[in-house]
Amino acid sequence: MLRRCPSSIPTAGIHPCHEHSALPAPLLLLPQAVEPDAGVKCGGVLSAPSGNFSSPNFPSLYPYNTECSWLIVVAEGSSVLLTFHAFDLEYHDTCGFDFLEIYNGASGDKGNLLGRFCGQVPPPPFTSSWHVMSVIFHSDKHVASRGFSAGYQKDVCGGVLTGLSGVLSSPEYPNNYPNNMECHWLIRASGPAAVKLVFMDFQVEGSDGCTYDYVAVLGAPGPARGHHYCGRTRPPTLVSLGHELQVVFKSDFNIGGRGFKAHYFSGECQEVFTAVRGNFSSPQYPGSYPNNIRCHWTIRLPPGYRVKIFILDLGLEEPNSLTRTCDFDHLAAFDGASEDAQLLGKWCGHHLPPPVTSHHNQLLLLLHTDRSTSGRGFSVAYIGGQLS
Repeated sequence: MLRRCPSSIPTAGIHPCHEHSALPAPLLLLPQAVEPDAGVKCGGVLSAPSGNFSSPNFPSLYPYNTECSWLIVVAEGSSVLLTFHAFDLEYHDTCGFDFLEIYNGASGDKGNLLGRFCGQVPPPPFTSSWHVMSVIFHSDKHVASRGFSAGYQKDVCGGVLTGLSGVLSSPEYPNNYPNNMECHWLIRASGPAAVKLVFMDFQVEGSDGCTYDYVAVLGAPGPARGHHYCGRTRPPTLVSLGHELQVVFKSDFNIGGRGFKAHYFSGECQEVFTAVRGNFSSPQYPGSYPNNIRCHWTIRLPPGYRVKIFILDLGLEEPNSLTRTCDFDHLAAFDGASEDAQLLGKWCGHHLPPPVTSHHNQLLLLLHTDRSTSGRGFSVAYIGGQLS
């Protein structure tokens, strides 16, 4: 007998039929999700140093047509580590139906999006690059599942870092780090890309062989146990052999220091070009670039060569309206392989600058973006040779 499908009774893993169906009555005994109603409360601001949250009704089926938004805010200067204990959402190859979105900052800016997830494979742990993280849960009018359970904590000592770029530092930096600490960070690039690590500040108790307090970096060229660093001399820039780099910080029972601060760059945010000519662009170009990233592109040609760059397209956040300087998102060129080299130019907004030529065989292009407002980014071409 044909009868109308009861659209108000969602079931796990079964899409409700459209106009008519021959569904037998026993199917109505499957676990039921709750019908959406205005009384469903979810989301909110989470401001404790750590906590847990979950989809409505977890571990029972979540409601249809529900949208929940959690804003995690910890102390300024801290970071947030987000981990998932359970995860079961309706699967779709582009996560177009039910999904969870994670943002590095406020959810209103798509440039902050770290990823959209669905299905039964939980998202990896995420560490924010500042003190705010947002999580959005969305369900449509078909198919309900158990949902998710997650936890967060602030001031993470170590963790898995998967963003295009970010910052890691010793506990309580720039104040002296505590004694008897051991922190492990795993920086993981997407795909086969390498990871680049640049130390901006370094002050760790020094000793022969760095046997007391030290920073060890594994996954770069060198000894199997990694390079160990201590004292006041900044370690060199390190690039991974594969797509992962491990950083370990260890302090003993006495004597400390300010610690360290380092930037990492990975994937399309860290590339080295050795061909005599080429093109490259900002992440996701011509779509909006992500917020809170710092990217390095290094052009490295044979000795005796110079590099000339042409900015073909520029769409960055406008300059400061009071000072007319590029205080927010900006693109900068350096006459060498590091940010310590002479600055050749710094740009923002939409006005195309004239070509820029290096004095040496290397040129570094830096993209810095802040926590809000993004644009389409930039496109660059370069040539090398005996340029005048």
